[in-house]
Order: sequence, then structure tokens, then C-alpha cells
Amino acid sequence: MVYDPSVSRTKSLRVSCPDCGSELVVDTATGAVLSHKRPQEVPGGGKDFDALLAGLDESKSRAEELFEREKAAMADRDRLLEEKFRAAMERAAEEPDEGPPKRPFDLD
Repeated sequence: MVYDPSVSRTKSLRVSCPDCGSELVVDTATGAVLSHKRPQEVPGGGKDFDALLAGLDESKSRAEELFEREKAAMADRDRLLEEKFRAAMERAAEEPDEGPPKRPFDLD
């Protein structure tokens, strides 16, 4: 199928998106999208005030739960890092330092 631009006399086409309902204005000569207009949405997604308020309370409690979980994980993380540091200090005390490693050209 070959596109012939002389067939269309209009300079732009108005196309409605079947998925989101947006209106697109497309240039017939280049095929570029000139404008994009989203459909107007109902405020609150069509839900009543009580449903929105319940959703807000639910998201607030979910956020608080997540915060407490992360706070506990950070406290546990500090404890684990402290234990690892103490173990490394004990190993360093048991194994004395042998000085800097030999350089490759010193081996000749």
C-alpha cells in the first residue's frame, strides 16, 4: 500500500485514540502529531467523598506500617554493622599486620 499525499486535501487529521480517548491532531504531510488533548477526567475518579476519605485513611495506615518496618530494619542494620565491625577488629588484633605487600619489581 502506497500513501499518496495528493489524495487528502486537508492539512491535518483529527484522530481519537480508542484506548485512552485522547484526541490527536496529525499533520497529513509529515505524519507528525501536532497536538494531543486528553479527555476531561471526573474529579476523584468518580468516587464519592466517603470512599475517597476511606482510601486516604487506608493509604495513611499503609505508609505508617511501611515506616515502622523500615525503622526496625534500620535499627537491626545498625546492630549488624556494629557486630561485623567488632568481629573485624578482633580478627585484626589476632592477625598482626605483616607490613606493606612486596612490589613486583622488588622480587627480581
